[in-house]
Amino acid sequence: MKFPPKLTDKLTRRTEHNALRQLGTSNNLVDFASNDYLGFAQSKALFTEVHNYLLDQNLFQNGATGSRLLTGNHALYTSTENQIAAFHDSEAALLFNSGYDANIGFFSAVPQKGDFILYDELIHASIRDGVQLSNATAYKFKHNDDEDLERLILKTKTDSNTIIYVVTESVFSMDGDTPPLTEIANICQKYAAYLIVDEAHALGVFGNQGKGMIQMQALQQQVFARIITFGKGLGCHGAVILGSTILKSYLVNFARSLIYTTGLPPHSVATIQIAYRHLAQNNEARQQLRQNINTFNQQKQLMGLKPLFVRSKSAIQCAVIPGNEKVKNIANQLQQKGFNVKAILSPTVPEGQERLRICLHSFNSEAEIVAVLNALSHLLF
Repeated sequence: MKFPPKLTDKLTRRTEHNALRQLGTSNNLVDFASNDYLGFAQSKALFTEVHNYLLDQNLFQNGATGSRLLTGNHALYTSTENQIAAFHDSEAALLFNSGYDANIGFFSAVPQKGDFILYDELIHASIRDGVQLSNATAYKFKHNDDEDLERLILKTKTDSNTIIYVVTESVFSMDGDTPPLTEIANICQKYAAYLIVDEAHALGVFGNQGKGMIQMQALQQQVFARIITFGKGLGCHGAVILGSTILKSYLVNFARSLIYTTGLPPHSVATIQIAYRHLAQNNEARQQLRQNINTFNQQKQLMGLKPLFVRSKSAIQCAVIPGNEKVKNIANQLQQKGFNVKAILSPTVPEGQERLRICLHSFNSEAEIVAVLNALSHLLF
């Protein structure tokens, strides 16, 4: 069958720039690539507990059977949302099928024509896609720069009726760094702007019981909406938007990615519920992850690698190595040495900002951390 020439040309350009994406397969390499920070995705105990919970609840349903507004809003949704809202000190919680669905649904529905969205220039692609679907006017501010944010607010807020939404992440997925959240929250409070924070990579990693960066800094009452995904620290699937009861009602009525899709099946929602129980109880995994992050930061300094890395105290550690070909070659060599380390290429990141993205986990050993940094050092120097 013929394929449109314009699409062929786009694939050809990707190949020429050494940036053609391909689906990989699982491997037995030492995991420095997945977002499974606490090992929940591979936890047999969690899997067994979910299975037994479904049996105890007499739930043998494979699918949701419809959207949540039709037939898909099974009883587990209510109990799980109530549990999550209490855990995160939020008035209400609304589950979505994925982080992408949550961001698309929120940003396409909440900001209105005449409103402004001010977003960090390195915000996640799913938020950018949601912003593009909005009728609001959007401007980006410099990465983690609260002064540039305030400048934009003063520029856009022409009177007291101007509605401004400010968007950032508590841990950035491609850099692993954190913005000055307290300063940003205070600026939003000062100018009556609505703050939205994506906590995808903070859940399970920061805060008491892994509640995230916002609660760690006691900012939950200053945040209009928190968007949390479960495919990282929680090791399962789905996402939640935390906020007021009226925000939840609004999203149920206007978020198209919630309204027009089949809901999560009972097994997925049960996994979220049980994973949250494990998160609240599993101090050992969180402490080990924190120790591994500290070890990684100490070792990269000892080996003279620190200047290559973006400053990060999170589980995401990125060594900037410009050039798709060069960074792919180094990643391939690390994989040949037994370490699953991924290269992040342009256009996913800006040209010249290509990097190795190393993800740390509670189950990585100190020996593995030292070994992967040693291997990287020998490849670079």
